[in-house]
Amino acid sequence: MSVCITGTRMSRHPTTPPLVLTFAGSDPTCGAGLQADLMTIASLGCHPLTVITAVTVQDSARVTGVDAIDAGWLEDQARQVLEDVSVSAFKVGLIGSVENVAAIAEVVADYPDIPLVLDPVLAAGNGDDLAGDEIVSAMRELLIPQTTVLTPNSLEARRLAAADLGSDDGSLEECAMHMLGLGCEFVLVTGTHENTMQVVNSLYGPVRGPADDDGDDPRPQAMGLVRSDAWTRLAGSYHGSGCTLAAAIAAMLANGQDVPQAVREAQEYTWNTLKAAFRPGMGQFIPDRFFWARRARED
Repeated sequence: MSVCITGTRMSRHPTTPPLVLTFAGSDPTCGAGLQADLMTIASLGCHPLTVITAVTVQDSARVTGVDAIDAGWLEDQARQVLEDVSVSAFKVGLIGSVENVAAIAEVVADYPDIPLVLDPVLAAGNGDDLAGDEIVSAMRELLIPQTTVLTPNSLEARRLAAADLGSDDGSLEECAMHMLGLGCEFVLVTGTHENTMQVVNSLYGPVRGPADDDGDDPRPQAMGLVRSDAWTRLAGSYHGSGCTLAAAIAAMLANGQDVPQAVREAQEYTWNTLKAAFRPGMGQFIPDRFFWARRARED
């Protein structure tokens, strides 16, 4: 079968790529948010589907306004597309309101077999608060228990775990273990905001023990450190690095990788987008999600 586009006959590819549905806020700079997810998911061989959670006013330096989408509209967006197609992964970013947390939680609860990657966007790159305590509480109660991979940076990890630890200065391992206790399967704590020579990202979740006496596959024995990856710390400040990492993990899971492998591959991809980042305005650098295409063109 073929189709004709502007006079040229082209073969129709028979295979549908994996579909990833992202819930996120719109960013006019395309550095973060919904647009960052679109580029990342497409760059990694999947087809993105979108549900807009909020509209923002921002540039590469700061966010000056956030207007959350009505929760009913959010749910309608998701329900309509999910009744039409089958998705391989969910990714959740900026949510915008407590009502939207509840709406997303209700939608994804109907698809328990689909992996969910939650990027808990609590603040903008310049520190502006994007999620009040009520939203944080709702995420802990409704979304984190349904999450496959939670991807907080160190600041977000401490804030999410503060209610359990009684303070926001616990160790990152303590924070991760408390979030696992809320019901999510894996927690990837990123170390971008830590004062370390390298950026160290640590994945916590089920730790596999040795095979039993019959030679059967190893079974999860406890929760702990699954893997730790160290990356060269790059100069500069980046707009959308967390969105890129979470969306990349969702795409890797949609492509059939298990969580530890997906997390490792997504980190490598994200680091390369940051290494190739550009600065279009007066604020932060923007990751180049299609660095591989520009390299090929240069070569």
